[in-house]
Formats: sequence, structure tokens, C-alpha cells
Amino acid sequence: MTESQILEAVTLDEPWGLIESFATFKREHPDDVNRGMDEVVSRLRKHGVEVTVHEPSLYLSIPGTASVSAGDKTFRAKPPAYSTDARDGLSGRLVYIGANQADDIDTIFDRRFGDGDSAAARAKGAIVLSDGYASPGMIQQFEEMGAIGVIAINPGVDIHWGICTTIWGVPDLDDLPRKPKIPAVAVNNPDGQALIEIARAGGDVTIFTEMEEGWYPSKLPEVFIPGTEEPEKYVLLHGHLDSWDVGVGDNATGDATLLEIARVLWAHRDKLKRSVRIAWWPGHSTGRYAGSTWFADRFAIDLEENCVAQVNCDSPGCRWATEFINLSRMSETDAFISEVIAEVAGKTAKGERPHRAGDYSFNNIGISSYFMLSSTMPDALREEKGYYAVGGCGGNIAWHTENDTLEIADRDILLRDIKVYLLCVLRTANASVLPFDWRATAHEFLDTIQSYQAKAGDRFDLAPARTAAEGLLETLEDFYGRVASGAVPAARANQVIQDLARILVPINFTREARFRHDPAVTIPPLPTIAVATELDHHADGALGFAQTQLVRGQNRLVSALRQAERHIRLVSG
Repeated sequence: MTESQILEAVTLDEPWGLIESFATFKREHPDDVNRGMDEVVSRLRKHGVEVTVHEPSLYLSIPGTASVSAGDKTFRAKPPAYSTDARDGLSGRLVYIGANQADDIDTIFDRRFGDGDSAAARAKGAIVLSDGYASPGMIQQFEEMGAIGVIAINPGVDIHWGICTTIWGVPDLDDLPRKPKIPAVAVNNPDGQALIEIARAGGDVTIFTEMEEGWYPSKLPEVFIPGTEEPEKYVLLHGHLDSWDVGVGDNATGDATLLEIARVLWAHRDKLKRSVRIAWWPGHSTGRYAGSTWFADRFAIDLEENCVAQVNCDSPGCRWATEFINLSRMSETDAFISEVIAEVAGKTAKGERPHRAGDYSFNNIGISSYFMLSSTMPDALREEKGYYAVGGCGGNIAWHTENDTLEIADRDILLRDIKVYLLCVLRTANASVLPFDWRATAHEFLDTIQSYQAKAGDRFDLAPARTAAEGLLETLEDFYGRVASGAVPAARANQVIQDLARILVPINFTREARFRHDPAVTIPPLPTIAVATELDHHADGALGFAQTQLVRGQNRLVSALRQAERHIRLVSG
């Protein structure tokens, strides 16, 4: 059976049925999430698909009601997950510290505010009011400044739910000190403007938050579709099932996409060379990716040895989402997914570096990755509608609100997006040689090093890093040339391509050691030498410390690049 015949097997019967069902109940509390998981399992088993249901215990924070009061006025509010409980009320002086609104997903989740020492002096002992989402970056910074509470002014008339901890997944003992210790809420923009006037008048406010926090039994369905030639090797396709409110565009459409791909590939499993592993995550919204992090921890060694790629499915099939722009992908996957998108959707893909968001819980293992958010609306349409940046729903500002209802999903776009995901996964599973080009990553490294050197000037020399990256690129050119000529057998080539991910993904996307999880804040490219861009901010007395950090960071980077080069030569012959 050809690829086109497998794609033609896709229908909207099951996926749209799931979306219509999910549009009728909230999936925030673990009990409701488990209900949703049971429905996914039931629909799969109806088609004969074998499902394993894991039952991890996850530490979650579930927001309840919230408000802000000032005098005789009460303002509607929503607390982010991991706010502390302040149901008895927390009162204090209100201080406004302004910031620009977010213009992309990075500035949604990772923000810096205020003007240094002046902002810290104003924030200390106060309830801080600022612009943006109640994000980890905002809450962490104001807590460090000594604020006793935070109020985030969302950009529109709706209030967006979110999560304010920088901890990725269930905390371990080393993570616990970063657990937020202050209450936080979000308000809409009109109420935020009123609160700004209260702050400017020197007024006080009281924050109320009701939070539920603890360990919860959670269901996590997994479908393992065995390949016929290399069943131990697999593509991991996944997305979150828990949502804010009914969460149709984020992420019922993604759950439906996984459901249909599981049904189609199970029915055609005899056409798979490698296996496909599909999982639905709990604890995404209320546990900062707790479900995918549990899976990464539980199956870490198996993932290290056998996972050839991880593919995240979040917010496909949303209305007006005609384009594939701002598409998360690692550089080595770019040409591959661009070809599939052009073939299935007739669109030109515009990829970008994956953000420290979504369920990218596998970077520290070192796995090549593509997709996070899916298709989105064109920038011109977003501007025409007066929309601001959000983190899902195809760009619809219903994201993380009560308005993410059935009308956000689009049948035609969903059908197209299911086929994009299906063909990408199918080709990754069936490629004779894994379709990832590490030469693109080496070029990315060289561009990063060049830009960092331009910022550092004569204060630090990144020539060793540049030389190591050039050496790796030269070795990769030779390697891919020999693969194309048949001089390197496919099995050996695939081992090299997979192993390179274990070396090069962590050095480009992580600061923590392997098998740990970095905080949920932006990680710059080649983070061990990223301080090269910050030397202007260090006074003469601190410059030496920054240069010392660069020496150590460059050593780590050069070692990794040389290790990758040696590995290519040793394994490929």
C-alpha cells in the first residue's frame, strides 16, 4: 500500500466525534482529565487498537476562584496554577511596574520587567501590578525582588489561564526551592487599567486566590504500534489531553489528531518499518508538563536507546490557521518537514527554534524533534482582527479562556493537519536512512557562534568553538556524501544520526545535566557560551567572572562538538 492510500484512509468520523464530546466538559481537574482519557481508550479499543494505560501519581496545582478588591470595588481575576493559596486575602500596597506586551511565545512565557535596582526597591513588600500573562518569568522576577503578590494585566478583554512555576514537571528536591511562594492572579486589560490608576494614587489592594494542590492519580494512555523491520526503534508522537475549560483548539483537536493517526497506523501496521509510539499527556496545564516529564523519566533509558524522533501535537485544525509559520523544529528536521508540508498542504513552512514550552520534555535525553504548535493564521489576518500573541489555538485569542469552544475547530483544516502529522510520522518511521540532516545544525551552530562573537568583540575569543563547529561540518559533509553513495550502510548511518542527537541536542537546548529537566524559561542557542551576548551588562569588576564562565562553557561546547566528530568517524568507518 502506498503513502497516498494510507493518507486516504484518514476520515473525520472518530476525531470530530471526540472533539464534539470534549466540547461538552472541562478537563482541568484530574477526575475530568481521567474521564477524557477513558473516552480516548474506549474509542481506540472499538477499532481494535491495543492500548496500555499508565497510572502515574502526579503533583498538580489546580486553580479555583480569585478576585482583587480595592476599597468598594472588586475585580474579576484568575489565578495561575502554582500560585499560592490566599483564600483569606492578602493585602498590601499596589505598585505598577510596566512592561511591553508579549509579541511572541518566548515573551509570553519568559519576561524581564522593570529597571533593575529601582524596580526592586519599589517591588519590595508590595503587590506588583504589571503587563502580560502571569508567566513563570514574571512571577519569579517579582518574587526575587521581594514582592508579596503579583497581578498580571492580560492584553485583552478576556483573562487567560496559565501556570506560573518555572519547575518543569513534578518537582524533585533540587527543584522545590523554585516553587512560587507568593499568590498571583491575572486580570483583563480594562480592569488592569483601573488598577493602574489605583496604584498611581498610592492605593492598597487585596488578592484572593483559592488553590488545590497535591498528588493525583492520573491516567496516561499509550499506543505502541510495532514496526516490521526495526520494532525496537520508534517515533514518539504525543500531545496533552488536559486543558483549560473545554479547550477545543488547545488541545481537543490535537487529541483527535492522535486518535485518528493511531487508528490509521494500527490498521496498516504491517506497512511500518519502525514502530510508532503515541501518548496522551495529563498534567500539562496544571503540572507544567508533568505527564510528559513522568514519561521521559520512567522510560528514559529506552528513549535514549530507541527513540529516533519526538513529535508534539498541539493546537492543529483551528479556524483560519491556513499557514505553517513560526513552526517549532530542530534544524536537522527542517528540510524534511518542509517537504511534507509543501506536498500535503501546498504551503511553504517557516520554521523556528523550539521554545522552552509545550511538552518538549525530552531535550535532556537528546532527541531530534519537530512540531509543537501546529498551523496558524497569517500575520496579516491577526493584525486585521486586532489579535495579540497567544500560545496556541492557531492564533485565536480564545486560547486558555472559556471561549475555546467548538467554533474554534475547523473540519477542513483539521483533516489537512492530520495528514501532515501522519505523513511526517510515517516517513520518519519508514525512511531507509533517517531524514535528519545534521549539516543544517552545524550551520546553525556557526551562525550562533558568529553572532555571539560579534557581541563579545575583543573581550573574548570564540575561535576554538568556531574551529570545532567547522570541523564537525566538514566531517558531516563527508559522512552524508558517503551515505548517499552507499559507502555507509543504512543501519550504520542511522546509528550515527540518532547518536548525534544525544550529543548535539543537549548542548544546544539544555543547561542541566542529561536526564534532568531545565527550568521553564527560555534557553538561548548554545547556552554554555550565551553569556558572550551579555558582556555589555557586566561592569569592569564583573567582566572577569563572565569571561571565566565563557572559558568553561566553551570547553564544554568544544568537547561536545569534537565528541560528535569522533563518533561519526568511529561508527561510520
